[in-house]
Amino acid sequence: MAEASGGLNRWLVLVGFLVITFSASAIGGWFTSMSVGTWYQNIAKPSFTPPSWVFGPVWTTLYALMAIAAWLVWDRVGFAVGAVALTLYAVQLVLNVAWSGLFFGLRSPALGTLCVIILWIAILATLIAFWRIHPVAGILLVPYILWVSYASVLTYSVWRLNA
Repeated sequence: MAEASGGLNRWLVLVGFLVITFSASAIGGWFTSMSVGTWYQNIAKPSFTPPSWVFGPVWTTLYALMAIAAWLVWDRVGFAVGAVALTLYAVQLVLNVAWSGLFFGLRSPALGTLCVIILWIAILATLIAFWRIHPVAGILLVPYILWVSYASVLTYSVWRLNA
């Protein structure tokens, strides 16, 4: 158990992970809102692009699973022992936001493609690090890496269709 995993502190740390993770979501959403109703509506998209209403529920679920996974790692080993895994988690969160900034904010599918590839690698590294500490935490990241795998193909396809 983490160095301070008992009582109220344990649940406050979970809330902290949820707040941090959903803050990344909000920042990414802000970038997305800059273009989703304008530029994105007018660019060519592949036939396998999901309807707009899919993204909200999927990302909400993924962000919740991500936060819980990070918390499970903390709960098992704490911040000191879990530093590498939790740093990887922070890196992939930053890359997640960066993708929204590049793809939607800068309206650059090319830079979005480059970023999503790096993001995928960071998620895989995080998943492996989490798995080694708490297998359930690793499993909770599987839907995320699967969705980002799909998003990678989608981002690349948008880039190629609009190059």
